[in-house]
Amino acid sequence: MAPKHNNMVFDSHFHKDWQRYVRTWFNQAGKKKRRRTKRLEKAAAIAPRPVAGLLRPVVHCQTIRYNARVRAGRGFTLDELKAAGINRKQALSIGIAVDHRRKNRSQESLQANVLRLKEYKSRLILFPRKASAPKKGDNTQAEIDVATQLTGPILPIKQVWSDTKARVITDEEKKQSAFQTLRMNRANAKLVGVREKRAKEAAEDDGLGAKKKK
Repeated sequence: MAPKHNNMVFDSHFHKDWQRYVRTWFNQAGKKKRRRTKRLEKAAAIAPRPVAGLLRPVVHCQTIRYNARVRAGRGFTLDELKAAGINRKQALSIGIAVDHRRKNRSQESLQANVLRLKEYKSRLILFPRKASAPKKGDNTQAEIDVATQLTGPILPIKQVWSDTKARVITDEEKKQSAFQTLRMNRANAKLVGVREKRAKEAAEDDGLGAKKKK
């Protein structure tokens, strides 16, 4: 708001002290070198294990928008480990992540992760805990000598897109109603307990009626 009356004219200039709010990044090259050194130290510390860490399963992303994509999950389910013939405690010792909370909702995801586990086992080279006393399942000394540390991702996950082409809708597909099918399945799932109870009561009533006739 402009000043009023015959007063002094203000000579306002707002010094914002901008030097305080300028961020410099002179340590960019040093930070880059430090990160690289840390990566090399970590790789040397966990050698001969893979640099990427544990083997992760292939899972689908959440929500309708993203569930066509696949990504790395937290860990393999107990059913997947059982189908692949791997013990839960053994899995943790050979670099396989385990997630006892996750459940397999489809046969396709179960089979895909079982194949992933079997491929990992076929490529795995197990070092004996004691070089002087190797146990059953450990690799031979010749295989151990040629083993190298894996620096990239373990069995990279690839996006698979179905190549579906446009076609004419058949008469049989026109007769079917997706809405009606979903509604009936939802109703059947909701009423399964009520129908079982009614069937049980009807069977008991028939049994009592038969006894009375005798």
